[in-house]
Amino acid sequence: MLLYILRRVFYMVPTLIVISIISFVIIQLPPGDYLTTYVAELVSQGETVNQATLDQLKQRYGLGLPVYQQYLKWIGGILLRGDFGQSFTWGRPVNELIWDRLFFTMLITFLTVMFVWIVSLPIGVYSAVRQYSLGDYLATFFGFLGLATPDFLLGLVLMYFALKVFGQSVGGLFSPEYQDAPWSLAKIRDFLNHLWIPIVILGTSGTAGLIRIMRANLLDELHKPYVTTARAKGVPERTLIWRYPVRVALNPFVSTIGWTLPSLVSGSIIVSVVLNLPTTGPLLLQALMQQDMYLAGSFILIVSALTVVGTLISDVLLAWLDPRIRFE
Repeated sequence: MLLYILRRVFYMVPTLIVISIISFVIIQLPPGDYLTTYVAELVSQGETVNQATLDQLKQRYGLGLPVYQQYLKWIGGILLRGDFGQSFTWGRPVNELIWDRLFFTMLITFLTVMFVWIVSLPIGVYSAVRQYSLGDYLATFFGFLGLATPDFLLGLVLMYFALKVFGQSVGGLFSPEYQDAPWSLAKIRDFLNHLWIPIVILGTSGTAGLIRIMRANLLDELHKPYVTTARAKGVPERTLIWRYPVRVALNPFVSTIGWTLPSLVSGSIIVSVVLNLPTTGPLLLQALMQQDMYLAGSFILIVSALTVVGTLISDVLLAWLDPRIRFE
């Protein structure tokens, strides 16, 4: 396994280089650049910018250079100094902008994954073991409902009812009086009161999907000969279910790590915008809309790297969990 991991890590380097090149080129495809968008905004407001100022900004940000030179300047700063460049829109280093919002993004995503696993695993097992029971039908109904309802729509409905019924806004992670206040027990309590809302909204569709997957996989395993043999040998039913077929059916839970890690950075962009969450998702959307190439390129590079790393972790864990999987 160690040789396999080292080989995969070695392959990751050229893969990430190719991804970074493609990402940087794609960002450059729309006509114009950040300065074009910036000038258009000023013109719409009735202001003008002289050519000398534009030339100075182009020289400062290297926008007048060919695309390949801009890429080499950007990737060289990352590899040599860990510098992801300067954000045009914010006028701050990209490192600061990403790390400022990364804590809340990672916390929400991690708790959402835990919520999805804790809820979907027992319900999926129950639906498979008690097939066609009332509980199975209810789980199926709510599973299809969760899959069919977009996360952002669920967020809008929840915000509407919270405002109409309870007279309370559920947007953001803090109440207005705690938004800029220093951390205290009261602010932490207010934060926890708001935190469960994005977790439930973001985890609904994932929970519904994993329930259906767990049920289908476990139904396939329950009718295999090894389960019948273990049952004939007198293994207690609860021990039999959880030790053997559930372990094999857990593969989808482990394989989701491949997309969980990149979601730590990108987040659910639409839900974050709807709920006004201080995560990295809205920042990425704004960077793409305003052609802030260093900020958007850094996001895409980090997401791609985490996807590759997450896939490697998933493969290793799957081989450990399921002895049928071999690296050869």
